[in-house]
Amino acid sequence: MNDYQFIDGTRLSSVIEAFIFTSPEPIDAAKICDLISQGDENLELEPEAIAPFVEKLNQRYEENGLAFTITKVAGGYTFATHKRFEPWLSIFQHEDAYRKLSQSAIETLAIVAYKQPVTKPEVDDIRGVDSGYMLRQLLEKVLIEVSGRLDAPGKPLLYKTSKHFLKHFGLNSIDELPKPREIEEILKDDDMAEHRQFLFDRQLELEDMEAGEDSDESDISLLDAVEKLEDEGLTEEVEQMDDTEGILNEADEGETEQQ
Repeated sequence: MNDYQFIDGTRLSSVIEAFIFTSPEPIDAAKICDLISQGDENLELEPEAIAPFVEKLNQRYEENGLAFTITKVAGGYTFATHKRFEPWLSIFQHEDAYRKLSQSAIETLAIVAYKQPVTKPEVDDIRGVDSGYMLRQLLEKVLIEVSGRLDAPGKPLLYKTSKHFLKHFGLNSIDELPKPREIEEILKDDDMAEHRQFLFDRQLELEDMEAGEDSDESDISLLDAVEKLEDEGLTEEVEQMDDTEGILNEADEGETEQQ
């Protein structure tokens, strides 16, 4: 549809742009339509009408060489910087890259992401240690949430990733998590070599700093978890878990692109 002009001269595309820019969380098309109808009762839009306006806005940003674009994340629209600016912004991203999530937390989150909904005993069985503390940390960071209880003795809680998990890792849905074979191709990309070396060096620095600290966290690696699955003959789970730790670390690098 044409770019509707309101009585005060404001364009509909600008109103949509303002909603997306102002929203602290990704805002979906239905919510945008509802807000527009509240402001002008004579204008009723269907959610599918929003996408063409977003495309026009992005085209305008591109034509003017702007650093940002509107992208769809977690089912809603939000602003993000272009991928080509990632090298310039990496210094901000890597400042706390490994302090946000510990190695054990990433491992636990990987298990939940690829096996959800999953119970604590299932996570414990894969990791080989009690995961209660890690699950509580992930709940506090709103990266996972309780999705119900398993219909089994004791009615254990079921955990799944949250909407914030999608936003944190720049995913629109859980289906966008890379498959193991895609992970291998990403890690072999020559353009990633320098970046991977930076992360590796940074991890070594943090491990040296934390070497003397007491911790109840397990040192079990994701490789150990995968080997345990292989020993139990759970080949399908092994394929899904393969290199998951690397994926979530790589996906975490895209967080800076979000506004």
